Amino acid sequence: MSENTENEVIYKKNLAEKFCDFLERWPAIHKIYCKYEEILVYLVVGVLTTIFSWAACFVAERFFLDASNDFQNMVINTIGWVAGVCFAYPLNRSWVFRSHNPQILKEFSGFAASRLSTWILDLVIMWVTVNALHMNYWIAKIFISSVIVTILNYVFSKILIFSKKSKG
Repeated sequence: MSENTENEVIYKKNLAEKFCDFLERWPAIHKIYCKYEEILVYLVVGVLTTIFSWAACFVAERFFLDASNDFQNMVINTIGWVAGVCFAYPLNRSWVFRSHNPQILKEFSGFAASRLSTWILDLVIMWVTVNALHMNYWIAKIFISSVIVTILNYVFSKILIFSKKSKG
């Protein structure tokens, strides 16, 4: 291991230890955090990913494309999805699941494929709830689609992508 890599590991360890030391001031919160750390960090990464994805959509729509054009609207949303996947993978790999899998390209491909499947599911859920059942768009997006997609993304990442069992 190179000296820079060792220093990064020590820094990350020290940062994690400092955070845990900080939380120890409140034993109940510390206990909850330790028990649900992976899920809590996953949710934080998810919020950051959503912000990044929406920012990419905003830039694409504001400066380059016209959302009122059906095709360009799909391009804008695809740009947001690609930006979100590219942003989420390294954070999920290092912060949430702490993967050390040397096959990064294979791992990323699986991550992107699982996210593609939940993106398609999101499209189907939104079509059924909004177009077929005439629900309010944001009610369907926030309380149905986002919840289902977030849970499935976590399950796919935990079981299929960043599984702790030996990679072979």
